[in-house]
Amino acid sequence: MAASSFRVTPPALPDFPWDTIAADAERARRHPDGVCDLSVGSPVDPVPEIGQEALRACADTPGYPTVWGSPSLRQAIAAYFAQRWGAPALADENVATAIGTKELVAWLPTLIGLKPGDTVVIPAVAYPTYAVGAALVGARVVTAQTPDDVAGEHPSLIWTNSPSNPTGAVDDAERTAAWIAFARDHGALLAADECYGELGWEAEPVSILDTRVNGGDLTGLLALHSLSKRSNLAGYRAGFFGGDADLVTTLVGLRKHLGMMVPAPVQAAMTVLLGDQGHVEEQRQRYARRRSRLRDALLKAGFRIDSSEAGLYLWASRGESGRATVSWLSERGILAAPGDFYGEAGRDHVRIAITATDERIEAAAIRLVD
Repeated sequence: MAASSFRVTPPALPDFPWDTIAADAERARRHPDGVCDLSVGSPVDPVPEIGQEALRACADTPGYPTVWGSPSLRQAIAAYFAQRWGAPALADENVATAIGTKELVAWLPTLIGLKPGDTVVIPAVAYPTYAVGAALVGARVVTAQTPDDVAGEHPSLIWTNSPSNPTGAVDDAERTAAWIAFARDHGALLAADECYGELGWEAEPVSILDTRVNGGDLTGLLALHSLSKRSNLAGYRAGFFGGDADLVTTLVGLRKHLGMMVPAPVQAAMTVLLGDQGHVEEQRQRYARRRSRLRDALLKAGFRIDSSEAGLYLWASRGESGRATVSWLSERGILAAPGDFYGEAGRDHVRIAITATDERIEAAAIRLVD
């Protein structure tokens, strides 16, 4: 039989980072009292019962869902953006759904038609998928913390991430407005990953949709949100976005061709959960307790905590390579993420999640100071 001439030539992407700490993960898992896995910010607490009830009630939905989102869900998204994040009154054309926000982060450069040679700005320490999305289209990546860092650049797409994953840093209203002004001066799309917005601890997050920073004009702005963190819905892949009506309408049209549909039962759960802040506050209190316990233990163990004003992580350093710190932690049965996963600027830090159970957080805290 003749050999096939077909060849797969995927885009050049970095190695999947978690594979590089496999030995540390195995060492941590061998701890006699079990691993305290603080490496991934995956929720461990129950899905709120009202979300589960809505999912079950919509289980018998044999037809296709809409890419755009059901009318009731679009109304819930618009109300959430206005009531929680100070957005102007939003029409249906201003909001839509995503199959988890990671999907939209990765695909956005492709969907807006970026090409090799176009410039994408991402944070200096950043969630890796911003760079992956740029790599898929061959775009050039430039890192920045403030607009001054990219003076002279002419980007097509700018990513901001506040609160930050991994650092927990928060852009205040002044910096948020500065990014909006810079993007508009350069004709760039400003896409803001705001998925950790409900988890401000020492600073109050600000949305790019807030009329205080955008003057009531959403032109060129796109805010990405998720129910993964606020409502423990990571397993549902329940993302949504809002902003510039022309852009959102264009993205919905493209996503119809690609079949990017959030399942109807998930949309039903999203609708009721976006209308309820009670469960969000309950979850915040859980995380606040875990954060306080773990933070105190890290400080007693000689760590320095930087940024970390918001979000689900403590951005910590022992004044050495983050890889060395990951190894030190693994010997104590604790697994964390090395900071260089998120860029060279993070190489002397580790990202430590507060999403483990109370029992595992307590075990980690004891091990840190033993």
